[in-house]
Amino acid sequence: MTSSDRPPYGHMPSTKEDVPGKPLSMGSSLIEKGAKMLQTMAPIKQFQQHVCSWAIYSHDMSRQIETHHYVTRLNEDFLQCAVYDAESSDARLIGVEYIVSDRLFEALPNEEKQLWHSHFHEIKSGLWVNPGVPELIQKPELKKLAKSYGKFWCTWQFDRGDRLPLGVPALMMSPQGENWGQIKEELILKRDEKYKISTLEKAESRVGIEGPEKIDPLADHWKKNGKGWVVEAKEIDMILKAGSPLSTLRASQT
Repeated sequence: MTSSDRPPYGHMPSTKEDVPGKPLSMGSSLIEKGAKMLQTMAPIKQFQQHVCSWAIYSHDMSRQIETHHYVTRLNEDFLQCAVYDAESSDARLIGVEYIVSDRLFEALPNEEKQLWHSHFHEIKSGLWVNPGVPELIQKPELKKLAKSYGKFWCTWQFDRGDRLPLGVPALMMSPQGENWGQIKEELILKRDEKYKISTLEKAESRVGIEGPEKIDPLADHWKKNGKGWVVEAKEIDMILKAGSPLSTLRASQT
């Protein structure tokens, strides 16, 4: 089983209506309302930004999906994002992205760096937007993020027709200005219409934003050699403590 397995339900994207399950019952609704009143939900309340952009599958860069990141900043060098397929209340959680500053990225092992992507082009070109937030207000944050790197794992490949989150996570790449990294024009125009914005005008307003002094060549792995990454799930022997029930059972079978 790998993250690049063929789609089980065909190539048409699934929708939230395709998710199998019974309608929400009155009992479940009451439980959720009661929990909301009694629990703090502190981690969720820390999500302060909504970002709309696109992501590209590392193993198949012809597949581009619109993503909605809900972002919380733990400190000046580290952000974490819950990624959804839409911004509606019934949107599907499709993955998670971690974002680090160039300072933290430079300290990562070389092998690890190859799993990350740069954000400079995504922000500079106007593809990264905060819906409803005036550009002037968002500009200081964009200047920071232009020098950042992200690692995004997609856990629900809804665009290939998956009605549930199946298989293992897929590594995602960010939009880039060359080759397979360019976002399809029809996708950009569709989003522009939805939010009543101009991606081109946003790009023009961001001319002065600077990226890292040099984007690390180990990031955006595909740009160097045209190869991506897949995740494989395989069965291995468990690591067991001596004297545990499973280790005793295994010893008795040998």
